[in-house]
Amino acid sequence: MASIEQIRKDFPVLDQQVNGSPLIYFDNAATTQKPKLVLDALNKYYSEDNANIHRGIHALAERATAAFELTRKKIQSFLHAASSDQIIFTSGTTASINLVAQTFGRANFEAGDKILVSNLEHHSNIVPWQMIALEKGAEVLVIPVLDSGVLDLDAYQKLLQENTVKLVAVNHVSNAIGTINPIQEMIALAHAHGAKILIDGAQSVAHMDMDVQRFDMDFFAFSAHKLFGPTGVGVLYGKRDLLESMPPYQGGGEMIKEVSFTGTTYNELPYKFEAGTPNIADVIAFSASFDYLNSLEKGWVEEQENALLSYATEQLSQIEGLKIIGTAPNKIAVISFLIEGTHPQDIGVLLDKFGIAIRTGHHCAQPLMQRFDIPGTCRASFSFYNTKEEIDRFVACLKRVVTMLL
Repeated sequence: MASIEQIRKDFPVLDQQVNGSPLIYFDNAATTQKPKLVLDALNKYYSEDNANIHRGIHALAERATAAFELTRKKIQSFLHAASSDQIIFTSGTTASINLVAQTFGRANFEAGDKILVSNLEHHSNIVPWQMIALEKGAEVLVIPVLDSGVLDLDAYQKLLQENTVKLVAVNHVSNAIGTINPIQEMIALAHAHGAKILIDGAQSVAHMDMDVQRFDMDFFAFSAHKLFGPTGVGVLYGKRDLLESMPPYQGGGEMIKEVSFTGTTYNELPYKFEAGTPNIADVIAFSASFDYLNSLEKGWVEEQENALLSYATEQLSQIEGLKIIGTAPNKIAVISFLIEGTHPQDIGVLLDKFGIAIRTGHHCAQPLMQRFDIPGTCRASFSFYNTKEEIDRFVACLKRVVTMLL
């Protein structure tokens, strides 16, 4: 196993000065940094293999197609899916969720049906369901969250028992406060009451092992850029019978078998949902993310990040007036906090002057902020390439910032 110093050298962006100080990147919940392996793969495609895929017979097209489809195979393995044709490429988690809303939702929701979402959700797992509910006469109901940031599972079960629920949409991990939801239990409860379930895995894929078959997931969505890959690539996994029953989301090239003015027949999975020229280069570069992760010792990433979370929580808790928002016993390496008498944005701006990147605001989770009656938080989120030394400097600078503001 390489040392943390060697691992950090794999991520070129970390080796820079920001405002005269070494960069400390604690905004990993927004996007993770990319290893050189991914950057090289992106350059290789454009330098050597740039061609459209699936429809060419020349050497470049065949190489590009093979590399593109290899990524699909690696994602199948990563998710422990039964088949690679259950892996649909989209532009991101948001697009994957919208695909399900506009296909499964449009085909299955009826007036009076209920869609359950949790109070922990990112806007991208709320708004698409509101849109299709309005169109179909269905209703979105909310799974409440307790003061600790843990979902109220008793209320969840009651909602399932008392309503005709067609779909549950819930994140595996809260992007705003880091809560890990008990999705295995939630999936089993949904199925016991005849509902399908979509899991937003955007915040979990970089931190824990996935097994869509073991968890019996109906749909699972995530983004490459949260998993050390490029932006602009998303993934939707779905059970085969559900995907086959869903109508196409968009029309165009690739998603068809035959087109005539008397009628069109659609392509088989996964291409039925991949209209037009895809984001070829970034999908191919995403493949290198899995190669990189596989080079790390199994279990080390989770162990490293848990240690960073524990250490940062301990150090931040010693700052007078600091309150951590979200104290669930099971969390990923995310700490959302407020400091009495200060505004999150002021803290974020001043920390940037010391080269420290955190996220401030409502984190695209306004209903959750309303639940806690706060405008937003400061959010520090860690990855395996971060260090305790960075946390020490972050805490020291944060104390200086608080002194400046109070």
